Formats: sequence, structure tokens, C-alpha cells
Amino acid sequence: MALQTQKHKLVGAKKGYELLKKKVDALKTAFRKILIDLLGIKKSMGKEFSEAMFGLAEANYAAGEFSRNVVDQVKPRSAIKLSVYSDNIAGVHLPNFKIRQLDEEGSAEQVPLGLTGGGQAITKCKDRFMELLNLLIKIASLQTSFVTLDEVIKVTNRRVNALDYVVIPRIQGNINYIKKELDEMDREDFFRLKRVTDKKKIEKEKKFRAHEKAKEMAAKHKEHEGGEGETAFDEDEDAEDVIFQLPIQFSMTFYFFKKKKK
Repeated sequence: MALQTQKHKLVGAKKGYELLKKKVDALKTAFRKILIDLLGIKKSMGKEFSEAMFGLAEANYAAGEFSRNVVDQVKPRSAIKLSVYSDNIAGVHLPNFKIRQLDEEGSAEQVPLGLTGGGQAITKCKDRFMELLNLLIKIASLQTSFVTLDEVIKVTNRRVNALDYVVIPRIQGNINYIKKELDEMDREDFFRLKRVTDKKKIEKEKKFRAHEKAKEMAAKHKEHEGGEGETAFDEDEDAEDVIFQLPIQFSMTFYFFKKKKK
């Protein structure tokens, strides 16, 4: 029973090791892809940021200082909405951020800027900052996925190593130990059975010898009794003299005197 349980555990551990190994491979593939995309976007972020700041400088030069007007027009509710989606990669949910359409009500309430001059420069500056914002959201999404995958890969690698170097060898050791104990028990049972069989054989031989000895003794005893029961009236060719005496008490006594040939 214990051996079968350990064998089932070993099968489950090996299957889990194979599945986790495949999961690690899939996560590493996605991790490398995200890393390449993240490095490319981070390299382009510097250029986008420089263009956005250069557009802001052009807008300030064309329309004057309008930052105060922008701050005054900021509403409590943002006009930009952010949606969060989830991508499933080998059972790992990775967040994905995307910008939804601008809130038309909030944007309609805004007072137009640059009416006196520099409107085109302000619009160009706005578009550049929107591109920078989209880039930053992509970086945030990729960076979050990168950190999440890195942590999951570390945990999964620890599990894979634990199964490969600790759990599976321990179960195999238990199976080998149980097999050795079962073999030892089989040898002990065989030796015990052999001893019992030998003992029964010896007892059987002893009983057989005792029975044979008893038969021999009975035969000898029978022969001895048969020799004593022979009558003295048997004719003997060598008998020479036979004397009969009859006492007065009507008792008969027989005396046999035989002379054997020399």
C-alpha cells in the first residue's frame, strides 16, 4: 500500500515537473519579447520627450506664457480615461493599460487657447504630449508585465528545482527503501518457511524411524513369543528317553529328558 502511494506521488511529481518546465519556457519566451519591446520604447522615449519639450518652448514663444491658464482650466474630473485589460500567458495574468477616448464633455468646456496667437504651436505641443503620454502608458504596461513575469519565473524556477532536486529524489529514495524492506521480508519469510519445512521433515523422519523401530520390536517380540509357545510334544528324532510319572494326586507331571547328539 505504501509502495503504491509513493509510486503515485512519483508520477504526480514528474508530471508536475514537466508542466512547470513547459510553463517556465513559455514565460521566458514572453519575458524576452517584453524585454525587447521595453528596451525599444525606452530608447524612443528620450526622443519623444525632447520633441514634446521643444514644442512647449515653441508654444510659449508663440503664444506667451499660458501655463497659468491651463492650470486654471483643469477640472476635478480628468478628460483622459485609462482602461486596464489582462493578458493570460501560461496562467499568469499580465496587466495591459490603454487610453480610452477623451471625455468630450470635459474637452468642450475648456476655453480655447491661443486665440490671440500661437494656436497652431499650442495644438502641435498638445499632440506631442499626447504621443508622449501614450508612450509612457505603454512603458508602464510593459514594465508592470516585466516585473510580474520576473517574479513568477523566479517562483516557478524554485518550484522546478525543488521538484527536480528535492521532492523526486526523496520519493525515489522512499520507494527504494520500501523495496529493500519488502525484499528483506520476503527473504525472512522464505527462510522461516524453509526452517518450518525442514523441522517438519525431521519430525516426520523421526516418527518414521520410531514407527519402523516399533515394528521391528513387535516382530522380535512376536518371534520370541512364538519360540516359547512351541509344545514339548513335538517328535524329535534325537530324543532317546521319555519318562512319564503319575503321582497319586492325579496330577500329571511331565519330565522330558532329551539327550542331544554329541
